[in-house]
Amino acid sequence: MKRSLFIGLLTASSLFAGTLARAETIFLSTQLRPIEEATAVRNVILKDLPAPVEYVVEEPPQFAVRMEAERQAGKHTISLVGALHGELSPIAAKDGFVPLDDLAEKLQGKGMPKALLDLGKLGKDKQQYIPWMQATYVMAANKQALQYLPQGADIDKLTYDQLIEWGRKMQEETGQPRIGFPAGPKGLMARYFQGYFYPSFTGGVVRPFKSLDAAKGWESFKQLWAVVNPNSTNYNFMQEPLLADEVWVAWDHIARLKEAVTAQPDQYVIFPAPAGPKGRGYMPVVAGLAIPQGAPDEPGAKTVIEHLTRPETQILTAQNVGFFPTVDAKLPSDIDPGIAMLAAGVDATQHAQDAVISLLPVGLGDRGGEFNKVYMDTFQRVVIRGEPVADVLNEQAAALSKLMGDAKAPCWAPDAASQGACPVE
Repeated sequence: MKRSLFIGLLTASSLFAGTLARAETIFLSTQLRPIEEATAVRNVILKDLPAPVEYVVEEPPQFAVRMEAERQAGKHTISLVGALHGELSPIAAKDGFVPLDDLAEKLQGKGMPKALLDLGKLGKDKQQYIPWMQATYVMAANKQALQYLPQGADIDKLTYDQLIEWGRKMQEETGQPRIGFPAGPKGLMARYFQGYFYPSFTGGVVRPFKSLDAAKGWESFKQLWAVVNPNSTNYNFMQEPLLADEVWVAWDHIARLKEAVTAQPDQYVIFPAPAGPKGRGYMPVVAGLAIPQGAPDEPGAKTVIEHLTRPETQILTAQNVGFFPTVDAKLPSDIDPGIAMLAAGVDATQHAQDAVISLLPVGLGDRGGEFNKVYMDTFQRVVIRGEPVADVLNEQAAALSKLMGDAKAPCWAPDAASQGACPVE
């Protein structure tokens, strides 16, 4: 089946090249895929470029397969790629990118933080990608919910116990469960478990997957789910149920809260996700721009990178799609108040004293979907179906261990570094 998919995508690459032959630069991205975001990229963010650019979006698993197909065939159609740190890592491991040290040096001189640029080296001596935009996930609450906050609770320093109590009070007083999560088929719930829940309760993601701390965490989450709107298993973007007044408190990616917050900025507050016994887990999301080896239009790709990293373009990106600058581009005072709120929420999350940073998965290649499935299957079995926690964790741990071993993926933060595949302890 994998061979058939590979051959199919290789054939598709040829058709893809013919279809887009008129474009000088083809820009393939796993980010900003929803139609509204992609339209904003094409019509606003890339509008002022001197030469035509074709912006094409791809789901992450297909992106990985397409890039490997073109690498092996030596027939390249893509001049520029935009993807997450972890999606670019396996390509860089095969020396699949053109070094971008010249661009990195210019950008550091213009205020791009060295720590952020160093991420773009992906452990190599040369710059593999240029940080394009960054985001994270936050909580949003309708101001109607604030009257039900537990006594003494600081919304910027909320704990899981306080969130559960808050949810119970809202349900008791209003007769409806008012907390929501994006647990639908296209929601980002897997990222919640990997970047927020597991780090907060266990201090890791893979190593402590079946630990006693993890079991206690799942028992706590079952209590939380009892006051979560059951329609959450259908929610993909939390801005929609917030605007519909179905939920009052929600967790999601900032880009998927943007529509609600910008439409009614006076109605919402933005704040960090809750803390557990090990701290306040959070997942920084860094998307990068890279040029594949053999790119048909390397100069055009560099022109696009320079355009996308200009302060004015970075501000346009924040205004239109809710991802924030990687360069020193101060948001203007007259920026949309909703965007300003999201920026403040990101800042509060990043600077929380008890923050536990959880990077996006690295080294899984086209098997990232299987990694997500382990966490979502655990959620379904433990929380939705009520199966015994210990039994489920042992069974899912075996699947996770096999996946990490097959992919030969080493540990990433917050798990301690590993020699070889990250172990499930």
